[in-house]
Order: sequence, then C-alpha cells, then structure tokens
Amino acid sequence: MARAAIESLAENTCDAVVAPLWWGALAGLPGLAGYRAVNTLDAMIGHHSDRYERFGWAAARLDDLANLLPARLCALAACACAPLVGGSAVDAYWVMRRDGRSHPSPNAGPVEAAFAGALGLRLGGELRYPYRVEHRPELGFGRPPAAADVARAARLSAATGLVGLAVTALAVAPLAAAAAALARRAVFRGHRARRS
Repeated sequence: MARAAIESLAENTCDAVVAPLWWGALAGLPGLAGYRAVNTLDAMIGHHSDRYERFGWAAARLDDLANLLPARLCALAACACAPLVGGSAVDAYWVMRRDGRSHPSPNAGPVEAAFAGALGLRLGGELRYPYRVEHRPELGFGRPPAAADVARAARLSAATGLVGLAVTALAVAPLAAAAAALARRAVFRGHRARRS
C-alpha cells in the first residue's frame, strides 16, 4: 500500500499540480482547462483493458504529449527538493536518468524514478488491476517503502509543487511584461490617433 501511495503521489504531483501550472502559464485559462480535459479523458478511458484498448489510445497519447515538458520539470524539481526529505539530489537525478525510461509511461517514469531516488526507496514491481496483472521494472536502489515514507513523499510532493510554481512564475513574468508593454503601446497609439 505504501508503494502504491507514493507512486500515486509522484504521478499526481505532475498531473494535478505542475502540469496545470505549466499549461495555465503558457496558455492562460484555456490552456489550463484544455490540459485538465485531456488528463481527465486519459484517466477515464486511456486504460490498457479489453474495453478501452483501441478506444483510449488517442486520449493516452494526447496526455503523453501534453505532459512531455511538465513531467520533466516535475522530475527535476523533485530531484532539487530531495535534501528536504533527507535524500540526495544527485542520487535522485541519477535514478531518474537510469530508471525513468524503463517505466511504461514516458512521463510517469521520470517523476516516479526521481521520487524513488529522492526518498532512497525502490518503487515499481508487480501491480494488480481488476483486468490484469502488470510487472513493471523497479525504480531506485533503496529499500521497499514503509508506511512512514508516505508522509515524506507528501512533503516531497508539496515542495516539488512549490518549485514548479516558482519556475512557472519566473518563466511567465517576462511574457507578462512583454504583453503589458504591447498593450500600453496599442493604447498609446490609439490615443494619439484620436488626437490627430
């Protein structure tokens, strides 16, 4: 249960915190709403089950594309935050680079691997779904998670979200300043045209 909780925390840090911030900053409210729609559609029908295998692939691929950059930002932020939970940023980065690509999801892999490295844990392994059993590669080189590690993972998730917010804000600030300058210029030109 602890492993499942930590893997879920890692993936949802990207899907529910960092990626919406990224898309909201990049494309405003329409970007945020569009991203959440794509992510929700993937969660609803993007499964590898008999019922959704052929129908849900488009939603899953679109979600993979939408999360491509935010997932990497989230993984790097988790690496940077590793010391806040008693981990090593270097170990987290090393595990992310080594194990992240072995995960079946191109975006959950780097984030879950970064969390495994940051927490000094080993994630992955056998997953039991109602419609099948999946054997995923192990991520990290530490011990298996225990119940107490869930609280550490929650702290890592919160710190990662704050770093994601800060990076997004810093990235958007120059864009917002440029848009404001263009708006002022347009207003000034309109004012001069009316006076002439």
